[in-house]
Amino acid sequence: MTHFPTTGTFVGRLWLQETGPILVHLRGGVLHDVTTKAAPTMRDLLELPAPLDHLAALPDRPICDLATVLNAQEPQGTRLLAPADLQAIKACGVTFARSMIERVIEERAAGDAARATEIRARIAGVLGTSLRDLKPGSPQAAEVKRLLQAEGLWSQYLEVGIGPDAEVFTKCPPMAAVGQGAAVGLHPVSQWNNPEPEVVLALNSRGTILGATLGNDVNLRDVEGRSALLLGKAKDNNASASIGPLLRLFDNSFTLDDVRGLTLTLTVTGEDGFHLEGRSSMAEISRDPADLAAQTLGRHHQYPDGAFLYCGTMFAPIQDRDGPGQGFTHHIGDVVTIATPMLGALTNTVRLSTEAPEWTFGTGALMRNLAARAFL
Repeated sequence: MTHFPTTGTFVGRLWLQETGPILVHLRGGVLHDVTTKAAPTMRDLLELPAPLDHLAALPDRPICDLATVLNAQEPQGTRLLAPADLQAIKACGVTFARSMIERVIEERAAGDAARATEIRARIAGVLGTSLRDLKPGSPQAAEVKRLLQAEGLWSQYLEVGIGPDAEVFTKCPPMAAVGQGAAVGLHPVSQWNNPEPEVVLALNSRGTILGATLGNDVNLRDVEGRSALLLGKAKDNNASASIGPLLRLFDNSFTLDDVRGLTLTLTVTGEDGFHLEGRSSMAEISRDPADLAAQTLGRHHQYPDGAFLYCGTMFAPIQDRDGPGQGFTHHIGDVVTIATPMLGALTNTVRLSTEAPEWTFGTGALMRNLAARAFL
């Protein structure tokens, strides 16, 4: 297990068999119950005028050591849930030059992994160096767009990669994301897929960024590669969104500038002995996280319960796994760990979405649960 930070303000959601979901605050390595009538949900906590002051005023109510639930594998009892509850779960795509190139390759390969190597060799050199330092929406980006169109190389992915408007989509419904130790799901139709290690921002209804956590934006490369209109099928399936392990709130020890400098590591370990490692550096993002948040939530689009926002990834694995030229795809049983020193580590095991636990505890169930416990 990757060491968890010893400083910072960490909050999350914990499932207890006897009660259901509770809000927790990490204090000295121990998770404390901070569920109150003033803030019975993570949404309510982040809507408070001063969440840090609210947490500091609450008494100790220890539940369990953090290490106990971090080490659990697909637990059925006490377990960490995704820290988001009522918030919209949104995601940004094509925010890094490297992943933008891979999206273009997916599109031109029409979802065929075997063709990707040939296409990558033909266009990666043209696109990689010329686009990496471009500011999206700038006059220079507009000129590159004109030149690429003239060469017949333009793509809808380049439009959102270097054009003025970010790609922002709904990753999954509120309450559908899974947390630390849970299974993550792949739709059974997919034969070419990958993890996407990302920073996830927590926004309140006013668009204020209050903290960050880790996320795995599980992606079906063949499905999206067939058509961008299949984005919903490629991105939103049972257990296809993982967030956690805990949300780190901004305070004197952690700010948005720290988020801008984070480097995420990713490891995939397969039951077949396969091992993959990768990195994704927020310093290489094409669009600033604050800009992504502003394009997601504002006067043009309100989210009264706030939003958790995946920021995108630069990591698109191309390491051959099943044969030369076939690139990477998941095998069932892969263990995926996304980590960074300031946020800890998020570990999940890959299953088919049809074999992962069904999503049954939604918004209605949460409201009934909180009402029965006299929090509403």
